[in-house]
Amino acid sequence: MNTPKRYTITAALPYTNGPIHIGHLAGVYVPADIYARFKRLTGNDVAFICGSDEHGVPITIKAKKEGVTPQDIVDKYHAIIKQSFEDFGITFDNYSRTSAKIHHETASEFFKTLYDKHEFVEEVTQQLYDEEANQFLADRFVTGTCPKCGHEDAYGDQCENCGSSLNATDLINPKSAITGNVPTLKETKHWFLPLNKHEEFLREWILKGHKKDWKPNVYGQVKSWIDDGLRPRAVTRDLDWGIPVPVPGGEGKVLYVWFDAPIGYISATKEWAQQTGKDWEPYWKDKDTKLLHFIGKDNIVFHCIIFPSMLKAEGSYILPDNVPANEFLNLEGNKLSTSKNWAVWLPDYLKDFPNQQDVLRYALTANAPESKDNDFTWKDFQARNNNELVAIFGNFINRVVVLTNKYYDGIVPEPSVFSEVDETTLAAVKAYPAVIESSIERYRFREASQELMNLARLGNKYLADEEPWKLIKTDEARTKTIMFVALQIASALATLSEPFLPFTSEKLKQILRLAQNDNKVSSSDSTKENCIENLWTEISSKDVLLPSGHTIQQGKPELLFTKIEDQTIQEQLDKLEASKKANEAANKEVEPQKDTITFEDFTKLDIRVGTILEAEKMPKAKKLLVLKVDTGIDTRTIVSGIAESFTPEEVIGKQVTVLVNLAPRALRGVESEGMILMTETPEGKLVFVNPDNAVKSGLPIS
Repeated sequence: MNTPKRYTITAALPYTNGPIHIGHLAGVYVPADIYARFKRLTGNDVAFICGSDEHGVPITIKAKKEGVTPQDIVDKYHAIIKQSFEDFGITFDNYSRTSAKIHHETASEFFKTLYDKHEFVEEVTQQLYDEEANQFLADRFVTGTCPKCGHEDAYGDQCENCGSSLNATDLINPKSAITGNVPTLKETKHWFLPLNKHEEFLREWILKGHKKDWKPNVYGQVKSWIDDGLRPRAVTRDLDWGIPVPVPGGEGKVLYVWFDAPIGYISATKEWAQQTGKDWEPYWKDKDTKLLHFIGKDNIVFHCIIFPSMLKAEGSYILPDNVPANEFLNLEGNKLSTSKNWAVWLPDYLKDFPNQQDVLRYALTANAPESKDNDFTWKDFQARNNNELVAIFGNFINRVVVLTNKYYDGIVPEPSVFSEVDETTLAAVKAYPAVIESSIERYRFREASQELMNLARLGNKYLADEEPWKLIKTDEARTKTIMFVALQIASALATLSEPFLPFTSEKLKQILRLAQNDNKVSSSDSTKENCIENLWTEISSKDVLLPSGHTIQQGKPELLFTKIEDQTIQEQLDKLEASKKANEAANKEVEPQKDTITFEDFTKLDIRVGTILEAEKMPKAKKLLVLKVDTGIDTRTIVSGIAESFTPEEVIGKQVTVLVNLAPRALRGVESEGMILMTETPEGKLVFVNPDNAVKSGLPIS
C-alpha cells in the first residue's frame, strides 16, 4: 500500500484503576498524538481512537481494597483519565470505554463469530482456586515466583521483571492475592484461541513481511515468542466482572480482558462513526486503510500476535501496518510504580506547572524510550525547558516579535534584495517539512523534535549573524529584509511545532495572527482537508509564508516559555523522596526477635534515667551530637548518632534512658561513656525512649 486513503490510529487502552502518569504519556499517547496531528496537517483522513479498559482484574482488586464496586472505580478513573488527555492536548477523535453498550455488543458478536467458525478449542482444565474466597483466581489474583527468572512477585499472567508471559499454574509457590492462602487446583471449562494454528501465518506476515520496517525491539520480541512455539491461550475467565460469555455453557464466565480490550478499538470506531454519520467499516476493513497501534512494550505480544490472530480468524479485517511500541520510562533511576506512588501524575503536574503542558510533552518526546528504557529526571526536564524551549525557541520568537513591533509597528516589512545568506536560510526553511516528516514516518519522534528545534536554532543564528539591531542605524533596507526572513522562519515554526507543541503553536499563531485551524475536526471534510494540506505543504512550496503588509499582534508579546528555577525542581525531588520514605515505611517489617537471653544476662545491663545538660554537633560529622549527660552517678560525655533527627537546642534538658555500664568507646577522638536508648518510626525518625513523667536522674530501670 503506497498511498493510504485513510489512517486508523489506535493508542493502548489505559486501565481505569488509577490516573495517568508520565510513563503512559511518553510510551504511548504523546507519540500517537504527534503522528495523528501530523497526518491531519498533511491533509489525511484520520481516525484516532482510544478508550478506557474497564474489565481488568486490577480494577476488581482495587475495588475490593476500597470497599466499593468495580463500576465505582471505573467511573471515577475514566473521568480523570479522559480529562488528563484533554488537558495535555491528546486529540482523540473518540475516547470511549469498554463498559459502553456498543462495546459489549461488538465484543460479544466478535466472540460468537469465531465460535461459530469453530476457531476456539473448548477444554476442561485445572485452574487455581481459593477455597476461603470460594472463587477461581484470575491470573492477576495470583502471585508467586517466576519459573524463568526467579522473581518472587510475578503475576499469574506475566512476570514484570523479565517480561515473560505466564499461566498462573506456572508460578512457583503461588499465593492468592485475595486471602494470601495457597490455592488449590479445581476443574473448570474454558475456550482457548489456538495460537499454534496461526503460527505459520504470523511467521510469514511478521518475520518475513515486516523484518525491515518494524522497530527492532518489537520484531525481536515477536520473533522470540514465535520461535519458542505458540500455544493455545484462554479467551474466557471465571469472573463476575466483564462481558458475559455469550454461548451455551458460558454462565458465570466472562471474556478474558486481553480478548475484549483490543476489540475496544473497533467498538470505539463504531461509536465515533455513529456520532459523525460515517461508515466505520472502511477504517477497519478496507485494504487502502493504514492501521497503526501505538503501545508500550508490555503490550507487544497482544497487539502483534494475539489480536492479529483474532482478526485473521474472523476473516474480514485488515491487519496492522505497524506497531511502533516504545520501551519503558523510568523516573529518577527507578522503575515507575503505581503501587509505590513512584510516579509523576498528570493532574499533579498541572497543579505544580499550570499551562506548561508543552514543556512536559517536549521533555518526554526529546527523551522518549523509543528503542530502550530511558530515565526521566527533573534536572533534564529543567534543562530541556531552560536551555532549549526558553533559550532557543522562545528567545527567537520573542526577538522577532519585539523587533517587528519596535521598528515597524507590527507590520511585516517589504524586503529588498536577498543576500546569499538570506536565500540559503529560506531554502533551509523549505527543507524542514520533509526532514521532520521523514523522522515522523519512521516513528523517530525524538529525532523529529530535535529537527524542529534545529529550525529555531537556524532562526537564532540568522539573527545573531545579521544583527538587525545594529543595522537599523545604518541600513534600513537591509534591516527590513532581515526581519522579513526572520518572520518567515517564525511562521514556519508556528505550523511545524503543532504536532509536538500544540499549545505553543496556538499561541504563536495568535501572535503572528495566522489563520487558526481546529485540527481536532475530521480531515475527511473537503474544505478542511484543503485548508490543512496547505498549512504543511506551503512551507516547502511557497516563497512567502507571511506577506509584507501583514500585521502581527502588537504590544508586549506573551512569552512562549518561562524559566524554571532550581527551587521548583527541588520541590519535585522532595516530593519523590517523601513518596519513597512513605513507601519504605509502609512496607517496613518488624525485626524478628533476637536470640533468647537469661535473666542474669539482663541484670548485667545498668540502665538509668539521665538528663541531657549540654549538646553540640560533632565537627565534620553529619550524624553525631556530643552530649553532656547527668546520669545521677556523674556527669559524663556520650556521643549519639541523632543529629539528623534533632538539633542540639531540642535535646538540652530532655530526660533520656541511658545504658551507663557500656564500655567506653572513642568516636572521632571523643570518648563516649554510655549509650542513649532510641527507637525509630517507620518514616526513619529517631524517638527517645524516656519516662512518661519527670523523675530524678540516676533512677535505675528494671
